[in-house]
Formats: sequence, structure tokens, C-alpha cells
Amino acid sequence: KKLGVWEWLNWEGRKDENPSHTNYSYLYVVVFVTNLQDNVKGCTDKVENGDKVSLGPDVTVLALLTPCHTQGHISYYVTGKEDEQPAVFTGDTLFIASCGKFFEETAEQMYQSLNVTLASLPKSTRVYRGHEYSVNNLQFALTLEPDNLRIQKKLAWARNQWQAGQATIPSTIEDELETNPFMRVDLPEIQERVGCKSPVEALGEIRKQKDNWRG
Repeated sequence: KKLGVWEWLNWEGRKDENPSHTNYSYLYVVVFVTNLQDNVKGCTDKVENGDKVSLGPDVTVLALLTPCHTQGHISYYVTGKEDEQPAVFTGDTLFIASCGKFFEETAEQMYQSLNVTLASLPKSTRVYRGHEYSVNNLQFALTLEPDNLRIQKKLAWARNQWQAGQATIPSTIEDELETNPFMRVDLPEIQERVGCKSPVEALGEIRKQKDNWRG
């Protein structure tokens, strides 16, 4: 069996998700070259931040280092023909309306990954996350911004998608900037809401609250 683009872009190298535990015949597996903890068996190409991989004549994949969930976490920014909307595969760094837990790094690293690296991509960029937590994430986001109409609308939409057995991807960078509390920590009202005085402090506090939130 060969893996599709979505699958091979999202192995992160953690032992519980190592593709070498399966019988797959790998089409292409990409990991971060300088992090020994991300040594995935079966890897054919190793990349580091800023490296590019071509898939045929029209598709280019740019490796973006987005650490925090794991030290060597890479997101993949995919561009095609000029008239095609770009996409980013964010694995366990950026979820719809949330982000990954801080397993190996700090709030400072997650701030850089989310609010500098990923937020700098074109707003129209489609976002493909690694896990389906959208309804839960949007419910939590609404506790921080109960009057945010975009969160309200997206939560209603995500519930409908879930009930219909449909996925909630893709999102977009623009949508995440409007609905994801972890990408809105530069706003004074968000910092005030969680009792913090800086974006990084607010991001860490929101992650702590999310970890303890049961819905």
C-alpha cells in the first residue's frame, strides 16, 4: 500500500505514531533532519527548515519548522499553479481553533510557530490539521470570546459537519486568525480575558486552561 500526500506529510516521529510499525510501502516520508528524536524508519528524504521538495512539475512543498508539540515538528506549505489556492499541512502544531499540547517546548516556541511562521502565510492558505477536535476546540474558544460571531457560526457549521459524518477541513489562515484563541493572543482583550500582560503569557495560560477544560 502506498501513502497519499496527506499521510506522508504528517508523520511526526513520535514512537506511538511511527510509520515503521505498519506494513506500508512508503511513497515518501519526510522528517526533520537535525532532530535525532524524529528518526523515522523508512524515511527516504530528510528536510530541515526552508527546504523545498518538488512533486511533479507543478507542486512545491516548503518545510517550515514549527516546534513545540515536538522539537522537530515540521509543517508543510504546498503551492501549485498560480491560480491554485496554497495549502499548509500543520500536523499537531495548528488545529482548527486550537493548537497542540506543549510536549517538548514552551509557549514562546508555540507563539513563534503559530503567530509568526504560520500567521505570515497568505490568508487564503488552506489549513489541514492532524486531528479532528474542531467542535470541542470551538466550544472552548467561545468561552473566551462569547460574542465572537465567527466562532459562533463556525461552531454551528462544525456540529453540522460532524453530524453528517463530514470533515471540518480545510480551514484557512484567515479563519484561524479570526477564531483561534491561540492565534489571537496579540489582542489586548484576549490578554485581559485570561489575566495576562503579554501575548506569550496569554498563550501559555490559554493552553493551561484548555488542558483542564472538560466542556
